[in-house]
Amino acid sequence: MWKLSLAAGFAAGYVLGSRAGRERYEQIAKVTRQIARNPAVQGAADRARQQAGAVAGKAAGAVADRVGDRLPSVVTDRVPYFNRARPEDDGWGTFRP
Repeated sequence: MWKLSLAAGFAAGYVLGSRAGRERYEQIAKVTRQIARNPAVQGAADRARQQAGAVAGKAAGAVADRVGDRLPSVVTDRVPYFNRARPEDDGWGTFRP
């Protein structure tokens, strides 16, 4: 993952610091759009999004289990995640295990 971040940083630095002008920028932007539209890249992004949602759901569940009972009803009524009577899906793509 750090390699991807490093590559993105180098690309951003090159684009921002480049003296090649608008033409080179357009070439880089075109290649970037093509990569982003690639079905394999979109599939990997979807899997990463789902995994992040699952991890966030577990973390939110742990927080809700530890502090949810100690919060005042004013807070728990306004935050659906703390209301145990509602469905497990919180509408943000996370879920409680």
